[in-house]
Amino acid sequence: MTTKQGLLFFHSIFIVVYLIFLISRYFIRLYKKKGIKIAFKYFLLRLILPVFIIVISIKLIIHNNTQEDFNFIWDHSVENTKEYSNNLYKTDGKHRGMSVYRLGRNNNSQINNLLKTNIEWISLFPYFYQKDEQSKTVNVPDEVGKWTDRDSIFMNDIKALQDKGIHIMLKPHLWMSDGWRSNIKMNSKAEWDTWFESYKKNILHYARMAEATNVELLCIGTELRSSVENQPNQWRVLIKEIKKIYNGKLTYAANWDGEFNNIDFWDELDYIGVQAYFPLTLTKNPDLETIKKGWDKHIKVLEDISITYNTPVLFTEVGYRNDAYATVEPWVWGSIFTRLYTKKSDKTQQLAYQALFEKLWNKKWFAGTYAWQWSSGDFPIRSKPAQNTIAKWYGKE
Repeated sequence: MTTKQGLLFFHSIFIVVYLIFLISRYFIRLYKKKGIKIAFKYFLLRLILPVFIIVISIKLIIHNNTQEDFNFIWDHSVENTKEYSNNLYKTDGKHRGMSVYRLGRNNNSQINNLLKTNIEWISLFPYFYQKDEQSKTVNVPDEVGKWTDRDSIFMNDIKALQDKGIHIMLKPHLWMSDGWRSNIKMNSKAEWDTWFESYKKNILHYARMAEATNVELLCIGTELRSSVENQPNQWRVLIKEIKKIYNGKLTYAANWDGEFNNIDFWDELDYIGVQAYFPLTLTKNPDLETIKKGWDKHIKVLEDISITYNTPVLFTEVGYRNDAYATVEPWVWGSIFTRLYTKKSDKTQQLAYQALFEKLWNKKWFAGTYAWQWSSGDFPIRSKPAQNTIAKWYGKE
């Protein structure tokens, strides 16, 4: 929860409590003046009936917006029936990936469900913290390379996945209470240097974790556009330091909206990482061909940058909500009110993934995808038709 969300929450609680106070005071006064019968009558007509009508109306709206006429036929024949990875990555180098925050307590069942979807790579993303866009430092570990209880949870997840033949991308995310990490603001070079020193300590900590757990791919940063623009040389120095302690492959997760083609240190990395929330259509509920056409202009830019750096492009994140506008603004997160004004569309989500694979999967310069996210409320994949579409394409040799 960000600071703004927290303030909104507490203001909302205050308003609710105050309204309850006003309503209670009104009916108490009414009772004292006109007696219990009149007070009870007004209570039913002026409070219970309107509330009942509002609740029923909201339920009807949500019910209508969550109905969908989409008869998707699930194809179980494309699923991996073994409890071990097919490891097609070994033959074609494609990342058949999924973003998973944590496996949870029943991790064996979770892993088997991921395997059934032909997933061979998992992106795990531990968070570290910065207060807001103006903060001069990032919270740092007490000791770089000394594991906390929270670190141990991720390390246990890594081992559980590796025991099933699944490869790991460790992708630490900088989290803020207020603001967005792409918009970090500093007033001077000295402030940027201070900030980067604290950021470096976090990444070197996770680099040591990646090395200790035999993680095969480390993402050194995610959507840190302002830092990349202001400190390109610092990033090159950081990459060199990481390579001294970590022997796996490296990438950086750059945002889709201009960041990825304004980075000059791709030549130091193994993959050009892109957070691929590209807008694909102008209208809701598009058909497959419309979505596929929406990829054309983006593919040209992606191919050009791959050729420039002689480095494959990897979608470190790509995802779609299951609503009618999923391909219009794929990067937008929902809210508790989303279902009041947005129509559910598992079909749009499924077609978006199908278009993605049909347009990109067989490109020689394309290294694969990490779908966002396995168990997300806004970008749900598990048990949706999109899961079966992913299984179909991830199962292709």
